[in-house]
Amino acid sequence: MAIAAGQKLPEVSVTTMTAEGPQPASTSELFAGRMVVLFAVPGAFTPTCHANHLPGFIEHAAAIRAKGVDSIICLSVNDVFVMDAWAKASGGDQTITFAADGNGDLTKALGLELDASGFGMGLRSQRYSMIVDDGVVQAVNLEPQAGQADVSSAAAILEQL
Repeated sequence: MAIAAGQKLPEVSVTTMTAEGPQPASTSELFAGRMVVLFAVPGAFTPTCHANHLPGFIEHAAAIRAKGVDSIICLSVNDVFVMDAWAKASGGDQTITFAADGNGDLTKALGLELDASGFGMGLRSQRYSMIVDDGVVQAVNLEPQAGQADVSSAAAILEQL
């Protein structure tokens, strides 16, 4: 069952790249006491994710933060090194936290996994965005198809904030 508005995020760790190298970060560390926009993509550098979904969050980061958001997090079932390379290549490393859910632990705990084995990609995350206030989900925007980034877009989030 997928997580829904009103529910608390599960306690799971993801990995972020820091100046000291890869570091685990728990959901409580990332979300407690903060208003956060989380968006998840099936894969770093994949066509819709790289050309459509991520660029909107980079472009609208200041406007999202102006609505009271403390942090914007991009999540993908990729390793931390791929996420770090994507952050740098996209220019998003200055405005967005890129979180690697390498084993899909958070994705599975949220009930938002995607079986992309038909494309040789294995377990991935569905494409979604959510607003999380102090660890409690306020809104979930799940894309009906992985190749679209409309209901989970930065523009849609801005309308909800």
